[in-house]
Amino acid sequence: MFVLKLNRPKLRRPMLPSKQRVKSELNRFALLILGISIGAFGYNVFQIPHNISAGGVGSIALIGNHFSGVDIGLLYWIFNIPLIILGYFMLGGWKFVGRTLLGSTLFAFTVSLMGAYLPTLLGQWPITDNMLLNTIYGGIIGGIGSGLIFRANSTTGGTSILALVVQKKTGMPISAAYLVNDTLIIVALGVVFGWENALFGMLMLLINGFVTDYTMEGPSTVRTATIVTNRPQAVSNALLAALDKGVSYWEIKGGYTGEKHFMLMTTIKRNQVTEMQRAVAQADRDAFLTIGLSHHAHGEGFSQLR
Repeated sequence: MFVLKLNRPKLRRPMLPSKQRVKSELNRFALLILGISIGAFGYNVFQIPHNISAGGVGSIALIGNHFSGVDIGLLYWIFNIPLIILGYFMLGGWKFVGRTLLGSTLFAFTVSLMGAYLPTLLGQWPITDNMLLNTIYGGIIGGIGSGLIFRANSTTGGTSILALVVQKKTGMPISAAYLVNDTLIIVALGVVFGWENALFGMLMLLINGFVTDYTMEGPSTVRTATIVTNRPQAVSNALLAALDKGVSYWEIKGGYTGEKHFMLMTTIKRNQVTEMQRAVAQADRDAFLTIGLSHHAHGEGFSQLR
């Protein structure tokens, strides 16, 4: 008896033409350098002089510098090495190590370089002694830098590696793993520098996280609406007439009543929400309408998919 074994062809990602690939990598590297420069500037100007930080290896380096006097940039790089080794064994091979080592090395070097020249260039050092201002601007500028680094598909290492390992081993949500790691480090910062610094560090952590997400994803300018109705064609025609927007709809069944309805879905711009609500109400006052935030929409009527 003969058995014919069919091998399925492996799906591969389409390769970009060499020139386009080189251009893409150069753009990504430029974005990485910009993000690192902004992040290192915020770290030097608003965090280091006042011993406040939003957790991570940046806080550990501050503590290490307090006890040893070793350059903070160098300490940042040294403390990253065991985390990178851990990431190699737990998260991925040499590609992960190379990307993380590059980011952490460039960030550490930039921190040291700026730390040596910024006090002279700015003239006034520190530029403000107001802890709240340092916390707010440190969080904002650090968040912008982190967001740009993530958009470059890179990382500067840090406790994000530890958070990913915790998630992989325990199943804990990555956001919770980040919060636990950074909270413990900020508590250690409070033990060394005082609890007021720890409180400012927690505030900086929240600001940093919000700004990082905003920088990565951009402002939410589109909305996705779902409409449950028994008059799908009337609602569809109303939306088309009022907004020049098409819809997709399918038949659904109520979980409690078992009755059949239709669910419509459409994506609109933020300034069209009120007009859409009015159009749906005119077509079917009994319709059930929900509107959610969407960060990106690509295709006809929106930006081109790239």
